[in-house]
Amino acid sequence: MTSALAPALLRAALAVAERGWPVFPLRPGDKRPAGHPKRDCPRTGRCADGHRTPEQRATVDAANIARCWQAAPYNVGIATGPAQLVVVDLDIPKDHADSAPPEWAALGVADGLDVFAALCERAGERLPTETYTVRTRRGGQHLYFTAPEGKTLRSTGGSLGWKVDTRAWGGYVVAAGSLVGGASYEIVHDAPPVPLPAWLSDLLTPKPAPAPMPLAELSARMHNATAYSTTALRGELEKVLSARQGGRNRSVYGAAYALARLIRTGDLTEADVIGELMSAGQSIGLPEPECRTAIRSGLVRGGAVEASAA
Repeated sequence: MTSALAPALLRAALAVAERGWPVFPLRPGDKRPAGHPKRDCPRTGRCADGHRTPEQRATVDAANIARCWQAAPYNVGIATGPAQLVVVDLDIPKDHADSAPPEWAALGVADGLDVFAALCERAGERLPTETYTVRTRRGGQHLYFTAPEGKTLRSTGGSLGWKVDTRAWGGYVVAAGSLVGGASYEIVHDAPPVPLPAWLSDLLTPKPAPAPMPLAELSARMHNATAYSTTALRGELEKVLSARQGGRNRSVYGAAYALARLIRTGDLTEADVIGELMSAGQSIGLPEPECRTAIRSGLVRGGAVEASAA
């Protein structure tokens, strides 16, 4: 990318800001934010009072935007949370090996758009094609919606389905006019974003964590478990139930790893551990295949089962 592209990228950044959507610079020719990550923050300059994330640095101020984009041909990032947007990211497979999981393959889906269409059909709603839409550089789509009032929705990764992510608070999207790998992001439907459909807002609203199971009830369900092992199991289940979006898979894996030693000593059975962790993981929204994989990986790492049996 050459500096000759800087004026066009500046115009793209200003056009986004005119819509009221705060922007920040992405690396030239890249999707990653410009500037330093938190781990390398020098705690000086703009970060003198603590590291400032791209979401915190995003702005609609035309003068600040002009100064920034005149310095380098930055791509344009939109901070979706501050912009009061929820963007549905419909991706396409990366290659032939990137195939749909069985539950989606059975529906004949080929990409994120197909999955989203299936979700709309399940909800008894039509595909919302009238909203502001951007085609991504690989041929996917970004559907822009205005965020619902009174809710703080976070970005998600795959919780709606295969190749369907969302960008809200804690996330960002690459704006139209940006170029990555020589390919551009382009507006394919230039209309004001419509409100996020209520059914979709409900799916994206975090569910309250289930109440921890009383120790006596859990103990009654165990087979020959000691008081210590039952207490340890409940403790790990509570960690899983309190896991936040983005950390659910890791919490299930960690619980399986921690409980593996109690399976090795015979204080808990493999079946009991898998059953309880499957229930807990799925209750917080972790898909069954991901939950099962995380459990088996944790048990293998913890030495409770052989890798060949996982």
